[in-house]
Amino acid sequence: MSQRSQLRRRRTGLESAWSHWVPRMRDAGAKPSGAGAPRPDVTESWLRSLGTVDPALDSAPVTDGGAVRHRWLGSPLRRPVDGLTEELRAIAEDAGFVSAVTDRTGTILWTCGGPTMRRRAERVNFAPGGRWDEAAMGTNALSLALRTGRPSSVFSAEHLVSALHGWVCYCAPVRGPDGRVLGVLDMSTTWDRSHPLAMSTVRSLAATIESRLRAEPPRREDTAPIRLTCLGAGRASRGGTPLPLRPRQLEILTLLALEPEGFTPGRLREALYGGRAVTASTSKAEISHLRRALDGGVSTRRYALTAPVSCDAREVLHALERGDTETALGLYGGPLLPGSEAPGIEEWRRHLEVAVREAVLASPRAEHALRYGRRAPYDEEVHAHALRLLGPGDTRRALAMGRLAALRY
Repeated sequence: MSQRSQLRRRRTGLESAWSHWVPRMRDAGAKPSGAGAPRPDVTESWLRSLGTVDPALDSAPVTDGGAVRHRWLGSPLRRPVDGLTEELRAIAEDAGFVSAVTDRTGTILWTCGGPTMRRRAERVNFAPGGRWDEAAMGTNALSLALRTGRPSSVFSAEHLVSALHGWVCYCAPVRGPDGRVLGVLDMSTTWDRSHPLAMSTVRSLAATIESRLRAEPPRREDTAPIRLTCLGAGRASRGGTPLPLRPRQLEILTLLALEPEGFTPGRLREALYGGRAVTASTSKAEISHLRRALDGGVSTRRYALTAPVSCDAREVLHALERGDTETALGLYGGPLLPGSEAPGIEEWRRHLEVAVREAVLASPRAEHALRYGRRAPYDEEVHAHALRLLGPGDTRRALAMGRLAALRY
């Protein structure tokens, strides 16, 4: 039997298993078993994924492009991958693959490949900004490699999402010198090009990236990413050293971090001052001070960040986008720049507060409502939601009932 015939037979068997088991798992939580069931790590991932992912999804959710560009600029993987670009591109184009690199959240930061395969990949958002973690896109090789920390391949209907049944993917995690997983290297192609050597190629390339990471000198403090904390407080630092920014400059930095595509000068003035009569030179002076503090870092004609900045508010939004209420609550330290009266900040403050609150009210976990309730003592709906989720014998009911009673009496 030819290799293509073997692949077609394997695909047919997996399609049959998917059609038989996925509806039963979704409706009744059945666990696949028996000779025709896919391998255990795939079926376990199906079970986990069905709570957040529709198998009829046509493409991966997307993180905004500006944020992804900044994350790639600040990624420790960028320089070693840049050094391998020609080799990765040659392999991808010669063998009909698309190569990709993700960060540790499963968001694709970089891809390469021939134009035909890249167009096919882009139709399912297998492109920079696409989110391929398990909670966003179900069972795939990227999500399995991130979850297990081991190389993984997923063929055809082993993918939970049916739009991916025409693909085969090979992945290997990439670890930093300290052993932490920094992201995943992926090579993907159509199911009929599946080849046993693809996995060894991916593992070898990932090992090369890791060896280059170990050989790199430590990151200098003055080129370290900037950390912006703007939830419940307002401060920025680089390499642990605070940056000397006034409140207005923190407002500008926060707006640029939340809107990576940037602002025209007029729109930024409006976001900072609203209808107040403020000259263009006033806002330009604030931008100039911020640019000096960031050693550049802000483009000139259209104001946008050109230096990597990590921001707690942005991370909360990313967590909510992938349905991770637990992480969002852990990061949500309070209102956005609570002392600011800038219209743009007030708008984003309301957006974040509503988004976090709605995620809590949609969560089936009582501890989410209890945690948020500490921060929102006057929110009767949140306390009532916690009470509904707590069982009769749960001692935490007294806490939720006490908060409701304080509001009602």
